[in-house]
Amino acid sequence: MSRGTIAIVGRPNVGKSTIFNRIAGERLSIVNDTPGVTRDRLYALCSWTGVEFHLIDTGGIQLADQPYQEEIRAQVEIAVEEADVILMVTSVRTGLSDDDLYIASMLQRSGKPVVVAANMVDDTTKIALSYEFYALGLGDPVPCSGIHGAGIGDVLDACLKEMPEQEETPVYEGLRIAVIGEPNVGKSSLVNAILNQERSIVSNEQGTTRDAVDTPFEVDGKKYVIVDTAGIRKRGKVYEDIEKYSVLRAMSAISRCDVVLFLIDAEAGIREQDKHVAGYASDAGKPIIIVVNKWDALEKDEHTMHVFEEEIRKQFVYLSYAPVVFVSAKTKQRVKNVLPEAERVYENASRRIATNVLNEVISDAQVTTPAPARNGKRFRIYYATQVSVNPPTFVLSCNDPKLMHFTYQRYIENQLRNAFDFEGTPVRIIARKKISE
Repeated sequence: MSRGTIAIVGRPNVGKSTIFNRIAGERLSIVNDTPGVTRDRLYALCSWTGVEFHLIDTGGIQLADQPYQEEIRAQVEIAVEEADVILMVTSVRTGLSDDDLYIASMLQRSGKPVVVAANMVDDTTKIALSYEFYALGLGDPVPCSGIHGAGIGDVLDACLKEMPEQEETPVYEGLRIAVIGEPNVGKSSLVNAILNQERSIVSNEQGTTRDAVDTPFEVDGKKYVIVDTAGIRKRGKVYEDIEKYSVLRAMSAISRCDVVLFLIDAEAGIREQDKHVAGYASDAGKPIIIVVNKWDALEKDEHTMHVFEEEIRKQFVYLSYAPVVFVSAKTKQRVKNVLPEAERVYENASRRIATNVLNEVISDAQVTTPAPARNGKRFRIYYATQVSVNPPTFVLSCNDPKLMHFTYQRYIENQLRNAFDFEGTPVRIIARKKISE
């Protein structure tokens, strides 16, 4: 579970994004070649010494009147508001500036713990240059190099040391369901319809929900916990309508749920931010149901549902496995189908396949369609085994993992889906070279 959030701030050209990519890149072990996944690189879920945390990158702040400075400052204020620790990045190459002093003053007013990273210390002879940043009044600057990675571990150690202890949250029994989606798609209304009570405040004003609340409940003797993701808290100059930062709350809910309900507004249609939010659920390996809400508001004929689903499949290629449910939280139309569907996709995500049956399917797949030859060599699978569930993960013992083209990997995944019911859940496939005896 995530321990907290670190926001990276600083003036332009001090290497904030380089440090962000360095920290985020070191935790990435799975490369996703699936087309259609749109990611907003502003956020990352990272880990260091076994501790997970969210990382935010922000735009550069400067005193000079430059384009988009008002928007950038607003975004930074939101990031600071959402963060538990602020990582202020400076540059020994250019030294202390008025912009640095202005940013330091802003961060001191926030009351949040701040760690100063003196970036671009590319060799030990430049460490002394970091001492200049004591003048910021934010404690000991930590020398580092985002490009080379030197000192980044020290920076993370300092950040995690400042991270406040997380309060213990009650652990409820039951299937945990996170409701995610853009502001104003009807998340709280759907939660209320499922619970059959007015638990959350429902309003047409974006950002009404302030806190993520876990609500345990029972239906027909089955236990559930539903998580209603929150909007952005508004304090001071924090702008409620910058929707990107609500992704943080969705990411937190995704990380601790069993099933994701991803809501789309039938009236508004599919929006770009929908792809960002859904991409995080897909990357997290959670079973997911696409819920099209406000279906009652559309004028429909016998083809409308089919056409809308086709558009979903076109826009969300990487969620081709996800079932689509059309509901109206307002009238409760088809809402009763949501919980059984959540049970079903979680059961699919938890499914284990007997090794002998699995290898029969893999063997038949290779006989039916052998992998194409590449440079005179052909990818061959000798043995397959399922190593985990949630999501179902399969390791293929092969001659050379580098020979497995992503199209053949997709073919193998499709064969597994044809043979076994994995609707609603991602399937992970890992190729490993067979160890010679």
